[in-house]
Amino acid sequence: MKPCDPRQIKLFVETPERAPFWQTRFYDFNVWTEKKRVEKLRYMHRNPVKRGLAAAPADWRWSSYRFYLLDEPGPVRVNEGWEKISFRARAA
Repeated sequence: MKPCDPRQIKLFVETPERAPFWQTRFYDFNVWTEKKRVEKLRYMHRNPVKRGLAAAPADWRWSSYRFYLLDEPGPVRVNEGWEKISFRARAA
């Protein structure tokens, strides 16, 4: 894995060739509440639009947006058996 931008080298703890999975400023954590799950899904669905990669969340091929909105399967499977989340109503 080699960063395209030389400024990214600062984000790695080690050399880019032996870098850990997560860059220094990123981390993983468990999502336990419906409110946090909706927050993270909204972020993921809006990010391609924010970055100029798509005009709308539904236009990003790799998004689960259409699954949650229209129940359409996409190229990436969403965990089956999870409750559906409505983005129409705000989470408490």
